Amino acid sequence: MAKIVFGMGTSHGPQLSTPPKLWGQRVTADKKNPGLMFRGSKYVFDELVELRKDENLGSQIGLEQWTAKNERCHTAIDRLAAELKKVNPDAVIIMGNDQHEIYSENNMPAISVFRGESFYDMPPTEEQKAKMAPGIAVAAAGHKPSEYTTYPGHPELGLHLIKHLIQNEFDVAQSDSLPQGGRSTGVPHSLGFVYGQIMKEAVIPHVPIMLNTFFPPNQPPAARCYKLGKAIRKAVEAWESDARVAIIGSGGLSHFVIDEEMDDKIIKAMDSFDEATLGAIPESYLQSGSSEIKNWIAMTGAVAGTGLTMELVDYIPCYRSEAGTGTAQGFAYWD
Repeated sequence: MAKIVFGMGTSHGPQLSTPPKLWGQRVTADKKNPGLMFRGSKYVFDELVELRKDENLGSQIGLEQWTAKNERCHTAIDRLAAELKKVNPDAVIIMGNDQHEIYSENNMPAISVFRGESFYDMPPTEEQKAKMAPGIAVAAAGHKPSEYTTYPGHPELGLHLIKHLIQNEFDVAQSDSLPQGGRSTGVPHSLGFVYGQIMKEAVIPHVPIMLNTFFPPNQPPAARCYKLGKAIRKAVEAWESDARVAIIGSGGLSHFVIDEEMDDKIIKAMDSFDEATLGAIPESYLQSGSSEIKNWIAMTGAVAGTGLTMELVDYIPCYRSEAGTGTAQGFAYWD
């Protein structure tokens, strides 16, 4: 029977693909955001500056600090890429999320499994780049190929996962292709980052599973995501194949407002497979960018019980303002 032999959690945000000297560009958007989420409440920028003034976050802001942290992030990314290459799995399951890249309010499933033979991706047009928020277009190369490219899916594993999850009370959506034309430029960035930065474009046959982490009202709670991971492991082990499978959680950690205390609690709970602690994280804490932590939680549920153990490669809180905005970058693997 198949088995999960490797797990990984990686951040994937635009800051990782932005030159450090430009990290401050996103502060323009931060200052205009009326709903910056921090510990379950919404704030505007100036309110967070006042709330967090005793943390001396200004000391972590500047080109010297940003350059050093950027180097640490890319050292960690290269480590994850090397570990995945060393394991050389036969198939990969990628837990990701969509931010109106292939889904919209007209159709927003809570959990989607893709079973296509291939998936495409392509760079955004200049017109599309011009409509992006400050600091986003410059990062596109970090999760988009330079030209139209197709990547191998794993339809056999995808179909097996769908059938097994349905039989075990997970009512998943399914698809065998991506939308073409209109605003779509291929896979969501949660997948594209893994293709380019972790797999270095040598993409392994894989099954994307998309969680609706961002958009109410049908966001699966943290406890449900962990249970989904456990069901995925059981499905893999029930697959009549000798395949060695890896699972990757793409996204997080806390952002667009960094919360190191929350991240530390979550990392320790993932290390010990503490399902109760992970499942008890308030839904109000896992909103906005921090909602992507659910991709890690699902991945952790999948590696629990396999005998794999966690190696935290690095945790780098990349602040870009005295309000605490930025992205906490996390990189870990289970082997």
